[in-house]
Amino acid sequence: MTTRVEQALPPRRRDLAPILLVPLVALAALPLVGSLSTWVTLTLAGLAMGMIIFIIASGLTLVFGLMDVLNFGHGAFISIGAYTAAVLAPSLSGLIRADSLALNLIALLALIALAMAVTGVLGYAFERIIIMPVYRQHLKQILVTIGGLIVAEQIIIAVFGPVLIVLPLPTAFRGSLVFGDIAIERYRLIAVVVGLVIFAAMVLILDRTRIGLLIRAGVENGEMVEALGYHIRRLFAGVFIAGSALAGLGGVMWGFYREALTPGMGMDVMVLVFIVVVIGGLGSVGGCFIGSLLVAVVANYTGFLAPKLALGSNILLMALILLWRSRGLYPVAKR
Repeated sequence: MTTRVEQALPPRRRDLAPILLVPLVALAALPLVGSLSTWVTLTLAGLAMGMIIFIIASGLTLVFGLMDVLNFGHGAFISIGAYTAAVLAPSLSGLIRADSLALNLIALLALIALAMAVTGVLGYAFERIIIMPVYRQHLKQILVTIGGLIVAEQIIIAVFGPVLIVLPLPTAFRGSLVFGDIAIERYRLIAVVVGLVIFAAMVLILDRTRIGLLIRAGVENGEMVEALGYHIRRLFAGVFIAGSALAGLGGVMWGFYREALTPGMGMDVMVLVFIVVVIGGLGSVGGCFIGSLLVAVVANYTGFLAPKLALGSNILLMALILLWRSRGLYPVAKR
């Protein structure tokens, strides 16, 4: 019986058009760049940068896609994650300064774990105190979360001062790997691995696990999930903790990428994060992933070909994508 029903159902169509955008943009840029080695370097650097952007934006995508919460306070957790790494880095200086990739990776993973723990705990408190009273009220969510971001920035200034703090890369992550005329920064390769792991974990958990099924069901019909004996508020709190922890992870990766921290770094990066989330389709993990890569490679090519237009390339890209698909590359149902 099941076989007949499955045969009667039409095959699920896979939308491959957004996936093809990145290689199409790259191929279109090749004749403009001219040099093959320069094009390869720009493309690889852009893809690696896209992974870092995805790591930063993944937490916001998770929270909005599953909880329908516009959390502008996401930037605060990015800053807190980065500053947590800066505070704890001196205690791991032996591992960070060692000329050993294994020891440097241990130090990076330790800083990431601690930053995610701190931002996860703060995220839980933020959700209970700030977010819970304004569920399903988008205007109020924007106002209170922007307020939370401003307060967090001022607290960072009060504690650390308004000065720039240096966060140097571990020894083995510095420099580039050179293949002929092609150079690839080592840290960007680390970012690619971390980004792919985060993307794979999010897709597997949301699509292949019981907890992912319950969360998605709770978004569609919370009362039904409650009637089945599950605490939907606990599930949502868990999602917010995960999103805040991912913001902390993104803060660590972004801080090491820039090798310098400022109190306003979270607020500065939020514009880029929201551009990526809008391009991908509000709340879509796959769309966020492709949108991050698109934004990064377009910015890299534009910065090389027309440096004066580099700052506006992201906004122009968003406008073009929305003209093509008004709800983003992979819009979430009912969003």
